[in-house]
Amino acid sequence: MYGTGVPLITPFDEDGELDAERLGELVNWVEDGGVDFIVPCGSNSEAELMGVEERARVVEVVADETDLPIVAGTGHPGLRETLRQTDLADEAGADAALVVTPFYYHHDGEALEDYYREVADRSPIPVYLYSVPAYTGVQLSPEVAGRLADHDNVAGMKDSSGDVETLQRERRLTEDAEFDLFVGSGSVYAHALESGADGGILGLANVAPERASEIFKLHQAGEDAAARRLNAELVELNRAVTSKHGVPGAKAAMAERGVSAGYPRSPHREVGDDVRAEIAELVEDATP
Repeated sequence: MYGTGVPLITPFDEDGELDAERLGELVNWVEDGGVDFIVPCGSNSEAELMGVEERARVVEVVADETDLPIVAGTGHPGLRETLRQTDLADEAGADAALVVTPFYYHHDGEALEDYYREVADRSPIPVYLYSVPAYTGVQLSPEVAGRLADHDNVAGMKDSSGDVETLQRERRLTEDAEFDLFVGSGSVYAHALESGADGGILGLANVAPERASEIFKLHQAGEDAAARRLNAELVELNRAVTSKHGVPGAKAAMAERGVSAGYPRSPHREVGDDVRAEIAELVEDATP
């Protein structure tokens, strides 16, 4: 798999319930924007605020709405829940599973490697490793990723560290395997592609799918300088809808683009007027 993926926003109504109809509309929005695959139940999807059955329902709605490849987020802190979620994702129509590192309790690299091997051994669909230390406090080392790349059912990795040096090490240590390497930070997308990434799974693609996709297309065409310039124009918007204001910021930005992404689920809160104005200006500056 390659190209631009989107960790799809999950729309909730004012009571915090899943809005399946609106979710289908968001699938159409990002697909029309040119993304290459969809990642329901990722970090930007508020997956950790959803139950097992609810996450499976999200995957089912997405699969019913699109023919694009689907990489469903199925990771939980524990093995049993991850395996159950992965089985349900397969039944709902996912093509692969994105499995976040176990979190909350501390695990060393050997324990993480054993965990991923067991998940991959038992998963009915290919598994993508997912390292997002900003949220989990856990960083999967390039050495562990390199060893796991030899597993027949480990298809690749999403690295959301934002560290291009780490990504370069991951690429070098997996270069002899069939291993798709995706960057998770929209601010360094063009640089990651030049460093050997196969694509990105970007929160930014919820808000500006056509712009995020254009970076990849420019890279494919050998126009890396143009890709870097476009990426630079999107950095402030990307920061606003990820690390700075999070999911509530992303939903506010989508509203500015005329796309209804619903309400954030508690304990998230909607952004205030000052933040909304800041985001509106960034959206205007960064999108056609």
